[in-house]
Amino acid sequence: MCSINAQDHWKLEDMYPTYAEWRKDLEELKALGAQLSAWKGKAAGSAEALLKTARLYEELGAKMERLSVFAHSNFDQNMSDAPAKELMETCESTISAIDESLAFLAPELMSYTPEDFDRYCQEEPELVRYRQFARDFFAKKAHILDDRMEEFIVRMGDLSDSYNKIFDDLTVNDTVHPNIPGPDGTPVTVTEAGYGAAMISPDRDFRKNYFNTMLGLYGSKINTLSSNYYAYVKSNVYIAKGRSYPTARAQSLAENHIPEEVYDTLVATARGGTAPLRDYVSLRKKTLGIEDFHFYDFFLPIVPDVDREYPFEEGRDLVLKATAVLGEDYTAVLKQALDERWIDRYPAKNKVSGAYSTSAYGAHPFMLLNYTKTLDSVFTLAHELGHAMHSWFSTRNQPFIYSNYTLFCAEVASTTNELLLHHYLLEHCGSREMKALLLAKHLDDLRSTFYRQTMFADFEYQTHTLAEQGEPLLPQTLCGIHQQLNRDYYGPELVVDDTLGYEWARIPHFYRAFYVYQYATGISAAIAIARRITSGVSGAVEDYRKFLTTGGSLHPIDELRIAGVDMSRQESVQSTVDQFAATLEQLKELL
Repeated sequence: MCSINAQDHWKLEDMYPTYAEWRKDLEELKALGAQLSAWKGKAAGSAEALLKTARLYEELGAKMERLSVFAHSNFDQNMSDAPAKELMETCESTISAIDESLAFLAPELMSYTPEDFDRYCQEEPELVRYRQFARDFFAKKAHILDDRMEEFIVRMGDLSDSYNKIFDDLTVNDTVHPNIPGPDGTPVTVTEAGYGAAMISPDRDFRKNYFNTMLGLYGSKINTLSSNYYAYVKSNVYIAKGRSYPTARAQSLAENHIPEEVYDTLVATARGGTAPLRDYVSLRKKTLGIEDFHFYDFFLPIVPDVDREYPFEEGRDLVLKATAVLGEDYTAVLKQALDERWIDRYPAKNKVSGAYSTSAYGAHPFMLLNYTKTLDSVFTLAHELGHAMHSWFSTRNQPFIYSNYTLFCAEVASTTNELLLHHYLLEHCGSREMKALLLAKHLDDLRSTFYRQTMFADFEYQTHTLAEQGEPLLPQTLCGIHQQLNRDYYGPELVVDDTLGYEWARIPHFYRAFYVYQYATGISAAIAIARRITSGVSGAVEDYRKFLTTGGSLHPIDELRIAGVDMSRQESVQSTVDQFAATLEQLKELL
């Protein structure tokens, strides 16, 4: 139920007190877009002109971000609110139109050279702050097309979004969700929303029935889902070729200046480090007393949950204590977030599910939670506060042009907070049962975030490679790849049946190509950072705090080096495999 306590709800009025003020800013955005669009043909004709273009571009971007964050957050708190939906759709269509009107800008600026930019910096010293942006921009020169083709690529990007929409329509709007008998015989509707609760049911027949029924829904549409995914992959391949990238993966990683070796090292290290993962499957089989271990047996706890609740106030205090090592000023901002209504705390009717943190330049971050007093809720609170703190320090130390950190770094601060909480709870837990619970939870988190997301990255690489070689992605091909990956990672202890082959088709992140690997690299970087902090390595806290201020001012690999971790090195990934193995041994001693 929706709380009537204002303290439980975020105060979006901090961004826009009224819809009227939001609409006023939207009109200013349109005017800025028109002003920059009218600058076509003279965007960089002189140092003065380029500075004007840069300032307009920054002002436009900051306003666009603020309008968008408010519109989407406002809708998410109550998705049945028609005016909020209209606001969001208006925002999206306006931004899309402005993006299309500015398609000329990149090709026009590309007609100049780095030497032209350096000369302009001597004439207009204020341009110096755009030097890193300019270097990255000119590095992409070989991939920028003429005006007409750039406009076409923008539209192709819009078309790519349609494949995700088709996926949603097929799997949500056009799916009739059947009922199956629950553990007590009462009918239970099989949906994605109920999947998590069903998979932790102690009734194995119910888990099996739920899993097979839900995956069967995807299996019943596997031809259409395969064709849709194949079309999406081909669009990625065609756009990459159009921009003269060797592969779709190369284009995707180039956006964040990530060497492809980082991706290859991640997959190779995870594949080479499956021994502890397979040992974990064996432990689950032994502890649960299961002979034929199936995927639906991964979620049943092997350590009984400690029967207690964590009210929000207690979760708040635990996070503050766990992260106190990061400094008094860090704690002070956390208290602001917790006490000054940056957070929408509890589940409510028509509120979006899940949790996220969002931020707009010039405003404090906001966090949406669905806090339910569980230990997982406490970890989610720590996670989203990590995102918020990353945004807070980035936006206060960088101009807008460098304020947004890349996706590659996006999960580092959030996961570091979780690891600090895990470390604190382990040190202060009062019972053997609680320690075992924390160790088991850590193993589950590493399995799902490191191994599973790497396996998905492996799937994406294989499917795109096949498409680039002219091979069709038929249902049997896609299901076969997914089945083999499960065998490769989990080993012979996991029963890989036909139903599990359909699982790839339920992963929405596959419609955001080469994204999921960053969950695995993110947790690997966070493990290395948290280990430095909790081990008392000299300068570890200072290094991490400096990393939080960098935003997007450097390439992500270089930013993480500031924090003391080099993701281009194999040992940075291997440390996650080692931690999984060490945690597994600790748990074995307690069981």
